[in-house]
Amino acid sequence: MTAAQIDWRAVTTGAIFLVTLAGIAVGRAPGLRIDRAGIALVGAGLMMAFGPLSFEDALKAIDLDTIALLIGMMIIIAQLRISGFFELAGGFALKRAGGPLTLLAAVVTVTGFLSAFLVNDAICIALTPLVIDVARRLRRDPVPYLLAVAMASNAGSVATLTGNPQNMIIGVASRIPYAEFALRLAPVAAVALALTFGLIALLHRREFSTPFAEAEKAPRTRRHPRQIGKAAIVASGVIIAFFAGAPVTEAAIIGGSLLLVTRSVNPKRIYAELDGSLLLMFAGLFIVVASAQKALLTPDVLAAVGRFNLADVWILSGVTATLSNLVSNVPAVLVLKPFVAASPDPAKAWLVVAMSSTLAGNLTLVGSIANLIVAERAKRAGVALSFLDYLKVGLPLTLFSIALGAWLLAS
Repeated sequence: MTAAQIDWRAVTTGAIFLVTLAGIAVGRAPGLRIDRAGIALVGAGLMMAFGPLSFEDALKAIDLDTIALLIGMMIIIAQLRISGFFELAGGFALKRAGGPLTLLAAVVTVTGFLSAFLVNDAICIALTPLVIDVARRLRRDPVPYLLAVAMASNAGSVATLTGNPQNMIIGVASRIPYAEFALRLAPVAAVALALTFGLIALLHRREFSTPFAEAEKAPRTRRHPRQIGKAAIVASGVIIAFFAGAPVTEAAIIGGSLLLVTRSVNPKRIYAELDGSLLLMFAGLFIVVASAQKALLTPDVLAAVGRFNLADVWILSGVTATLSNLVSNVPAVLVLKPFVAASPDPAKAWLVVAMSSTLAGNLTLVGSIANLIVAERAKRAGVALSFLDYLKVGLPLTLFSIALGAWLLAS
């Protein structure tokens, strides 16, 4: 091929695409104060300047259904957090644990259940300080219980379309009904949660071999019963609407908007809780990936990828898990989207991608945003959660849970 025959736009697009994904995977750029959202937006800007999409086409590439679904769920979660719901629900379970194993079971169950219906990142933000406080008052090592928060949040979020951001993208793209998705993947989540409990208990035997000491008295926390009730009723109504077959985006945004009708909570407190950087990262990624697809997905490329036989559950699980750990789970899902759409059974393929991209987050401490949230919040409280501490449990957990998930979906 001569220089004149080289498609320089495709080369430029590919370079921008790879550098953007690498930056998002690492989370920063050397010598610059820029985060994942900034990297995604810079990538989107470069794609509009040098890539195949016009400004108008780039705006059309942003999936507003997914953005609206995220906003609606963020508002609901913000109201639950501000009202004190998570402290009430988590504290009720944790304070009734009679021993270290029952405390671990409570952490796994509460975290997994809440993460199944609400975005797992938010559950980690709410429960991490609570778990540290309970462990310290009981004079226990907080590390195994913090591992349980991170890993159970990933495992539990497999169960539904609203458990994590990548599942939301899959829900909008696949149009799989909420109840059908839960019916297929809730058993996988339950198995992964059981493995989480068993492996942490096994690999941290010393922590679970001694009984509790007398607990220090817990300080009283301020709660707002009326706001808790209101938020719980609206959240329950939205989840019921999901299972009843209502469009998830509409149900979430309507439920979130109703929570803004209040005499007690300043809306600015709700807005401050919304994760604007996540929304910006999603918008940028939609543009970057759409540009790459238009410039790079030639018939030859599609044929080459087709030879990997991604219709096979085991192969697709392995590819998704590997890609999720290389570039993070949300970009991995967006990259795989055209190949899943071309699958003989797209619905089944989407379920496999949802399962493996989420459970792959349990491999390392940097495998998911939920893990990083737990590690950062623990660091602020003076608790070190090391990469090796996490990997010791995360490696077997990821391998076993993805293998069992693939087996359940293949059968």
